[in-house]
Amino acid sequence: MENNLIAPVEDLNELLKIRRGKLSDLQAAGNDPFQITKYEVTHHSINVTDDFEVLEGQSISVAGRIMTKRLMGKASFCHIQDREGQVQVYVRKDGIGDAAYEAFKTYDIGDIVGIEGVVFKTQKGEISIKASEVLLLSKSLQVLPEKFHGLKDTDTRYRQRYIDLIVNPEVKETFFKRSSIIKEIRYFLDDMNFLEVETPVLHTIPGGAAARPFNTHHNALDMDIHIRISLELHLKRLIVGGFERVYEMGRVFRNEGLSVRHNPEFTLLELYQAYTDYYGMMELTENLIRTVTQKVLGTAKVVYDGIEIDLEKPFEKLTMLDAVKKYTGIDFEEVASDEAAKKLAKEKNVHIEKHFKKGEILNAFFEAFVEENLIQPTFIMDHPVEISPLAKRKPSNPAYTERFELFITKREFANAFSELNDPIDQRGRFEYQESLREAGDEEANKIDEDFLTALEYGMPPTGGLGIGIDRLIMLLTDSYSIRDVLLFPTMKNK
Repeated sequence: MENNLIAPVEDLNELLKIRRGKLSDLQAAGNDPFQITKYEVTHHSINVTDDFEVLEGQSISVAGRIMTKRLMGKASFCHIQDREGQVQVYVRKDGIGDAAYEAFKTYDIGDIVGIEGVVFKTQKGEISIKASEVLLLSKSLQVLPEKFHGLKDTDTRYRQRYIDLIVNPEVKETFFKRSSIIKEIRYFLDDMNFLEVETPVLHTIPGGAAARPFNTHHNALDMDIHIRISLELHLKRLIVGGFERVYEMGRVFRNEGLSVRHNPEFTLLELYQAYTDYYGMMELTENLIRTVTQKVLGTAKVVYDGIEIDLEKPFEKLTMLDAVKKYTGIDFEEVASDEAAKKLAKEKNVHIEKHFKKGEILNAFFEAFVEENLIQPTFIMDHPVEISPLAKRKPSNPAYTERFELFITKREFANAFSELNDPIDQRGRFEYQESLREAGDEEANKIDEDFLTALEYGMPPTGGLGIGIDRLIMLLTDSYSIRDVLLFPTMKNK
């Protein structure tokens, strides 16, 4: 009986030599599997099991990787794995012929084969395929590990995702679900008459977010360029140009640290809708997340890290001022000045930078004392103008903006504004950001003169929204780390 037990290290090189020797023998006999260019697949494993009553007695062909193999004289069993799962194959010497059966006996765990045969049920009641042909389609020259899932060094799983997908079916399921989530987001927005567009990845000025860019150089133009950190400023240009509802779902790149919530490249959804505000974006965000969750999972209540998250009921709404007051007892409306706010931060051991103003200190208090309490969906509204360079001021209180962030499971999932469309105010915000850069803040925005020119032509009142797609997928797949929902996360070289 053969199985997929991992070999001791001292035996591994010998096993690899044996596999290469088998390939050489096949090639010498004119049976090189790598010369096969196609194979007719009529069904997958799930069809055999789910549609057994229809397929019983019929001849079909499947293809996949050998995952188990039991040799028992003139009859043997193996399980092959395709994209949908596994199915058992019954291989008899008198069913496929003497030469083919002797060849089958030499096949290894991990080899990819094509199977033609009749669907039936064994005496033990297991749905199977009785093989009439077994064809080696690709020779595996490496040994599959049995305990890949149990490795404490998860870096190995992320680096060799191809093995992770072979050995751990639940990992593959996460990425099927990821695809479904992205499709449902597109369906939702398309139904609302949003136009999906594509904007440049290479920018001459990084903007639209507080983040450090990756920098490169264009040789032909002899020009320094940056890989985008956001989609925002180009999408707003399209609103100026007359597209009233646009969105883009694509990769953005930020030259920052790695964590369970951060990867240097990630998928971001940004959308902009003319003639609405951040309340319209709140309604859209809530409906989008609830609808997509219901479509993909069949329920709007999900369990994340053992806690039920209720996406069905209306999301809570709190201003940042009220949230800080709720969890600290401090009313920043009564804090008279920047200096008073700095003194308060020192008393409460809240880390701030020397240049921080009152609004930035309010946000520091929010991050220190509030975020950890935001488990159920909560919109945090009305951010200070100092940390919101692209959001419109609140007419009733110009020190704050019409901006919200959505928090679930202590994490930010969405960021949205009533978009700033006053080019004079926008220039002033950019100039303040430039002063922060000169003071050493590498994440502050630069002045984008072309964007300011676009605003001078006139942008209608607009609501804008950004959603971190990877974090949403983490929530809906109960995944602890962002690396669990990225097929190929960024890894440090060994």
